Amino acid sequence: MADTDPTTSTPGSGGTVVRAVRPWGGALSDLFLGGGAITAVGPHDPAASPGPDDVDGAGRLALPSFTDAHVHLDSTRVGLPFKPHTSEPGPLWNLVANDREHWRSDEGTVAERAGRTLGSAIAFGTTRARAFAQVDADCRLERLEGVLAACAEHAGRADVQVVAFPQAGMLLEPGVPDLVDAAMTAGADVVGGIDPCGLDRDPVRHLDAVFALAERHDAPMDVHLHEAGPLGLFSISLMLERVRAHGLRSRLTLSHAFALGGPPSPEVAAVLDELAAWDVALTTVAPGNRAPLPLAELAARGVRTGLGQDGQRDHWSPYGSTDLLDRTWQLAFTNDHRRDAMVEHCLAVASVGGASVIEVGATRLTSTQDRPGLGAGDVADLVLLPGDTPTSAVMDRPRERTVIHAGRVVAVDGVLR
Repeated sequence: MADTDPTTSTPGSGGTVVRAVRPWGGALSDLFLGGGAITAVGPHDPAASPGPDDVDGAGRLALPSFTDAHVHLDSTRVGLPFKPHTSEPGPLWNLVANDREHWRSDEGTVAERAGRTLGSAIAFGTTRARAFAQVDADCRLERLEGVLAACAEHAGRADVQVVAFPQAGMLLEPGVPDLVDAAMTAGADVVGGIDPCGLDRDPVRHLDAVFALAERHDAPMDVHLHEAGPLGLFSISLMLERVRAHGLRSRLTLSHAFALGGPPSPEVAAVLDELAAWDVALTTVAPGNRAPLPLAELAARGVRTGLGQDGQRDHWSPYGSTDLLDRTWQLAFTNDHRRDAMVEHCLAVASVGGASVIEVGATRLTSTQDRPGLGAGDVADLVLLPGDTPTSAVMDRPRERTVIHAGRVVAVDGVLR
């Protein structure tokens, strides 16, 4: 819970005040903002005269704004006429091929589609994201350039990291490592990888390329790992070997990590301990056909964990609404969480947890009971929305929201500012 004791948090001067809100559903409070941060938190003062830039919270919930820690902005069809899913069932490559066949014929440019989707996500309360941009022999850097343009369009509304992502594998087609290298030079922030065994079928060469590029560009890594069971654990072991050998603490994120789902076996528990020791982060998109990541065990170990929306109504899947609160509901539902504490923990994962995946120095969750992000010194990235409690907001997902990024209102009730 945010600190609301006026003896420890005194109002600053000359900034914005968010008046009459309930941080994490707590007591009615005023949040004082300045320099892009929360400078103080105190009990609501109904007698205070509002300033010209103050925000009337009207008794709404105040939550840390959302962090989409895993989203594919380069393939989205949000806002376009609905198209039925056309991929053939089977291996991952069928989805890659289906996307390749159709993405160029979609209405508008990649930049326009990505910008529309990112803007919609911001209007729903997302102010931080890690976006994947496909880099391969088919699209080369075209999709990356579109995502970078979308990020520039919304630069004052959200902070977005971009991953140079070899969706079609690092080794299956010629020249892909060089294209990822060029993508990093062109402005990508993170080196991507995917299924070293299951897709490229050469984990040593795949991971050698990913880690070499990350060290060359002094960049973090984010590896899609759909591989389940022993195969996925084997790939994780190879990555941990390289993390240890090169001293790359806090530099690796594993996306999906299906091999770690469900109640941890002794073997998986040992891997979780190793992830914690080397500060390897995890992200999930709360899939409905896989055992969920063990959120409580990850929180107990201090493993940074974030939530993402994955593809947004694209050629991979018809799902996706750009509203991370929808995906928070899905995270709680697929984990069968019913008590408020664990539903609220899903909210914490969708906000502060994801922020710590993207920014290593950001506030981290310390347990399933931890509700940080709304105290003095925290970044002033907030979402205000109606609701009796945070859990009720997850269940009802009200669309009336005020979104604040770095102390500035960037969206009100679905309209960007």
